[in-house]
Formats: sequence, structure tokens, C-alpha cells
Amino acid sequence: MADPWQECMDYAVILARQAGEMIREALKNEMDVMIKSSPADLVTVTDQKVEKMLMSSIKEKYPCHSFIGEESVAAGEKTVFTEQPTWVIDPIDGTTNFVHRFPFVAVSIGFLVNKEMEFGIVYSCVEDKMYTGRKGKGAFCNGQKLQVSQQEDITKSLLVTELGSSRKPETLRIVLSNMEKLCSVPVHGIRSVGTAAVNMCLVATGGADAYYEMGIHCWDMAGAGIIVTEAGGVLMDVTGEIMPPQSMQGSLLCGSLQNQTLADGDSGVASATT
Repeated sequence: MADPWQECMDYAVILARQAGEMIREALKNEMDVMIKSSPADLVTVTDQKVEKMLMSSIKEKYPCHSFIGEESVAAGEKTVFTEQPTWVIDPIDGTTNFVHRFPFVAVSIGFLVNKEMEFGIVYSCVEDKMYTGRKGKGAFCNGQKLQVSQQEDITKSLLVTELGSSRKPETLRIVLSNMEKLCSVPVHGIRSVGTAAVNMCLVATGGADAYYEMGIHCWDMAGAGIIVTEAGGVLMDVTGEIMPPQSMQGSLLCGSLQNQTLADGDSGVASATT
């Protein structure tokens, strides 16, 4: 039986490359930067232009499909998952990196049908790394098959996380307390790249053993989530429950099946609202 969604995935890869070219070109010019929820939560004209290009291109080709985009939600649209084919788009994951020309900036495209992930695309455009994941067909980076780490011992793990954009004192206290607890385990180290999608893809490559973040949104993980699971990993909430696609927000733990200590309670990691 023919794969009904392969054409959509192939088109998503083409669009991700086009978006990446727009981003790389914008990096050469002055930027118009705006503040959203906090001084650490930024948006640029390029975010908006890239999302408009992606959505208009997809709508023209697939007019009956549904869409969720980070900048559209910020402008007041609701996040609603239905049974319809749904595209979830983050035009620039790592906007602060983009503003500072820190070279980890990604285009993230996720695609769901009947509220189940079918494929995900993450294009780390400065690195020119194209990560893809297709349900039942594996995960790849520039054509190279991915496999999560087989590390079972958290004390030998390298973790990735983010401080997040909230600067509320209580949220910061919990976020920094979590880091302190994990460093006291002790883990080998904690890294921060500045983009949820790339962090998750690093777990898929096996370069990082686990990733956790509080206050994540569906567009942050829709593209990379299936890349992780197709590489043999798992997405969980902080209680250790598997995170379904329609619940892709809140607190995320992402890692290999072998390393679930973060969610088993041994680490003492707490959740925060943003």
C-alpha cells in the first residue's frame, strides 16, 4: 500500500530548506527585534515572514489541512488538535540565538493525523543538518540513521536543558534548583544549546543522553518528538508517563528507554509553570 503522507514529508523537507535559506540571508542584515512575554522571549520580522511563507505554501498545496504556528498562536489563534491532518510549525526555534547570531537555529515542522505523529522535520540551518523522522521508518540526519544513547547510568550521562524565557522568581528558583540537584547526582555535565528542537535531535543522535525542559510548547517539540522516538527514545512528563502528541506542552523529559532515572524520582527534578 502506498504511503499517503510521504508526499507531504518530501514537500516539508523542501520548504524547510527554503525557510533555512531565508534565515541564513537574514543573518547578514540588521534585525527588527520585538519582545513577547519577557525580555528573554523574543520575536523578529523574520520569524513572521518564515511562518507566513511556510503556511501559505502548505495551504496552497493542501487547502483542507489544519495548522498550528508559534507566531499565529502568539497573535491570538488557539492551539487545537483535531482528527484532520495538522501541521505544527515553529519558523525559527532559537530566536534568541538568531538575534545574537549564535549558530543553533532551526526550522521545525511536525505533521499529525488523527492526533498521532506521522513525521517530523528539524532543519538546523546554520549547521545545514536536516533531521527527519517518519513513523515506523526511522530517524535520520542528512541521510544517516540515528540511534539514541544506550547509557543506563545517569551518573555517566550528559544532559541538555534550557533556563526558559520566564524570569519569574519562583520559576527561576525551581529551574536552578533542578540543575543543582542533577549536578549533585552527579551527572557528567549539563549543556544548553538554546533550541528545544535541536536539543531533542541531539538526544536522537546519542550525543546527549537526555533532555528536560519546563514550560515547553507543542511547536517546540512537534518536529523533533518523532525523530527521538524513531531513534529509539521516549518522551515523558515529569511523572514518567508517556507524553501523547496532543499533550505536547508543559514539562518534558526526553531520553533513551534505558535512561529513565530523571522521571523515576531519583533525581528530584521538580516541575514549574511559566
